[in-house]
Amino acid sequence: MTALSPTLDDVTTIDADALVLGVFDGGEVTAHAQLPEEVRAAITSTAAPLEPSAKVGATTVLVHPAVTARRVVLVGVGEGSDGELREAAGAASRECGKTPARVVLALPALTPSAEGAVAEGAILGAYRFTSYLSSEDRDDAYDGAEWLVAGADDATISRAKVVAGAVAGVRDLVNTAPLDLYPASFAEAAEDLGSRVGVEVAVWEPQRLSDEGFGGILAVGMGSSRLPRLVRVAYAPKGAKQKVALVGKGITFDSGGLSLKPNDGMQTMKSDMAGAATVLHAVIAAARLELDIAVTGWLCLAENMPSATAQRVSDVIRIYGGTSVEVLNTDAEGRLVLADGLVRAREDEPDVLLDVATLTGAQGLALGVRTSGVMGTADVRDAVVAAANAVDEAMWPMPLPEHLRESIESKIADLKNVGDRQGGMLSAGIFLREFVGSTPWAHLDIARPAFNEGSAYGYVTPGGTGVAVRTLVRFLEDRATA
Repeated sequence: MTALSPTLDDVTTIDADALVLGVFDGGEVTAHAQLPEEVRAAITSTAAPLEPSAKVGATTVLVHPAVTARRVVLVGVGEGSDGELREAAGAASRECGKTPARVVLALPALTPSAEGAVAEGAILGAYRFTSYLSSEDRDDAYDGAEWLVAGADDATISRAKVVAGAVAGVRDLVNTAPLDLYPASFAEAAEDLGSRVGVEVAVWEPQRLSDEGFGGILAVGMGSSRLPRLVRVAYAPKGAKQKVALVGKGITFDSGGLSLKPNDGMQTMKSDMAGAATVLHAVIAAARLELDIAVTGWLCLAENMPSATAQRVSDVIRIYGGTSVEVLNTDAEGRLVLADGLVRAREDEPDVLLDVATLTGAQGLALGVRTSGVMGTADVRDAVVAAANAVDEAMWPMPLPEHLRESIESKIADLKNVGDRQGGMLSAGIFLREFVGSTPWAHLDIARPAFNEGSAYGYVTPGGTGVAVRTLVRFLEDRATA
């Protein structure tokens, strides 16, 4: 990831590959305390024939003799809200040259939260996943560049580094090919991260899963030669008065099992572990930020493959704790692994329980490719949505209608794993609700927002997006200071 630092210098005198400035309505370059007024006016005048736009993320690139930077990137910042600044910084970061060594950002951020948004946006917009590129193509990456945020203080930059680093970490995991990321290697990655920040990591291997009755994770993973894992990642600062449990769906590749997906439906299914990646990096971020709250993450890891050993349609399995489930669609597997994780997470008696999952195609049909759905206990659901709004992640509160409970009733088991196709996101949430007991809970369905199949926009790059990490971090910060 690129380096990030504050600067209090006159931005016109810094030797850099690019100087990023904002644009308001009328093409006026936005003022900044570290940008001399006469230089701002001169750049505005030079840029006028190019008609720079105030539309958020619209960019205009020019050179100007009044600044040391080799190019000036003007970017529309709308009305200058935190969210608009984050998007603008992300868009501008892709216009700073092929391999910039240093970039200076002097956008109109007037508060620490706005400065943090600029820093996050710039780093995330510059993100590149280059692990599988040849060495010459890797030169296009921005790794090793230094990004200077004018006016920001050290605390703001430090938090932005942690948060942007967590999002980038999720993106790396999501973008990794399923040949290389599978339950055992994911568990190893969690152990490595945990050891770096002093977070306790425990791994349930297949025999222990069997001995302790984790029937959902085992059933989903039994069709693969690469067997499942359950991983517990625990951050427990001394004296913490709040305990939060996070459970993440970690299907490292989802073929649909015997209910096989069509080829086109599998092309993004390396991303079906985004929930577990999000949970992992949210816990790591909480530790790095030294939040005064205990956070335990549960990563429910399996590879859903068709084979002679795969679970069958009409199998009846037992979730951890004893609930029986009739499996009528092996492609509705995420809720099975989450059920195991939710029941186990409850045993630690958390004050609140969240799960994060790329759970249903119905989420995309209902809310599109950029807005996640949030369901659960009303006050927890609303707190998650409030945290999302505070960090400008699109999430929408969804109901859990009681009449849909009938659609998951089985004639031969306690439950079946699929309900009505209409309202499929909601019936999946109702299924999960069966495993949370009386614990306050919310379910985040990030199915489509977790992977960007299109072009870059704002600070979102193609591939894994890292959606929900910033929301979870803000949710934990809010509870830690409540």
